[in-house]
Amino acid sequence: MVTIKDVAKATGVAPSTVSRVIADNPRISAETKKKVRKAMKDLGYHPNINARNLVAKSTKAIAVIMPSSADKALQNPFFPEILRGIGSITHSMQYSITLSSGQTEAEIFEEVQRLVHGSYVDGVILLYSRLEDRVTSFLREMKFPFVIVGKPYENMNEITHVDNDNFVAGKEITRHLIENGHEKVAFIGGSKELFVTIDREAGYEAALQEAGLEVSDSYKIHTEFLKSGGREAVETLLSLDIPPTGIVITDDLMSVGVLSLLEESGVRVPQDISLVSFNNVYLSEIIRPALTTVDIQIHELGAQSAKALIEKTVNKSEPVKRISIQHQIVYRDSVSKRLK
Repeated sequence: MVTIKDVAKATGVAPSTVSRVIADNPRISAETKKKVRKAMKDLGYHPNINARNLVAKSTKAIAVIMPSSADKALQNPFFPEILRGIGSITHSMQYSITLSSGQTEAEIFEEVQRLVHGSYVDGVILLYSRLEDRVTSFLREMKFPFVIVGKPYENMNEITHVDNDNFVAGKEITRHLIENGHEKVAFIGGSKELFVTIDREAGYEAALQEAGLEVSDSYKIHTEFLKSGGREAVETLLSLDIPPTGIVITDDLMSVGVLSLLEESGVRVPQDISLVSFNNVYLSEIIRPALTTVDIQIHELGAQSAKALIEKTVNKSEPVKRISIQHQIVYRDSVSKRLK
C-alpha cells in the first residue's frame, strides 16, 4: 500500500508537506502542490479520508433525504435532476452524498437519527417540506445543519430554504388557461400535506377567483406524484356531469398518466381538454403533445441547496437564508383556445 512517505520520497519533499498538500494548505506553493498531486496520481495514493476527517471533525459528506420511499421518488425525473444539481456542487467541493433509502416516514426518521448521532454526515438536505415533520423537528433540536428544498411550515425565519414562488407560479399557469377561454378548470395535485401542493393550489384558486370563476371541490383531486396517480385522477374528472375543459397538473410525471388515459378515452389534447403542468422535466418536451409547463429550474434548486448547506457546515454562524429561484412558463402544444 502506498503511503505519504512514498509520495514524499518520490517528490523530494517532507511527509508533512505532502499532508499539507492533501489539506490544500494555502502556504504551500502551487508548483509544489502540482508536483505532489502528480506523484500521488502516478503512485495510486489515496488519502485516508476517515483519519483526516477525525482531525478536522468533518466527514465531507452530506445526506439527501427523499420525501417518501426512495424507489417511488426516483421514478419521478424531478429527483434525478435535483440530485444532479446537488452533485454539481458537492463534486466541485469534494464532498460526497449519502442518499436516504427509508421506505416509510418512520424508517427515514430512524435513518436521519443514525446519520446525525453517528457523525456520518456534516449536514442534511430535505427534498420536501411536510406538515408536522419529525425529521425537521429533530434536526432543529440537535442544532444540526440542514436546508429544506421548499418552504418550511413553521419557524420560516429560522430555517434556510431554497424554493420557487409556487403561489405565483400556480396563479400564472392557471391564468394562461383562463386567458384561452377556459372557465371549467380542474386541479390535480400531490399530497395535501406537502407545501408545494398547497401553494400551487392556492395560486390556482386565486386565478379563478380573480376571473370571477367558481372554485369547485369536485374539480380538485389529490394523488401521488406518479403516472398512475394522474390516470386515477382523470377517471374521476371525466365521470363528472360537466367535465373540465382545462386541467392544471402540479407535476409533469402525473401529466403523462393524464395524457395516456385521455388518449385511451378518445379525448383529444388540446382540442377537447387543455393541460398545463409543472417542473419542465425532459419528458414534458418529448411526449405528444409537448406540455406547456412551469420551468422551476430543478438543477438550480439542487445546486443552491447544496451551496447553502456546505456554507452552514463550514461556518456555524452562517445567517439563515431564503433563496428564491425564478420560474418561467414554457409554452408548448397542450393548450388551445376554447371557443364560446
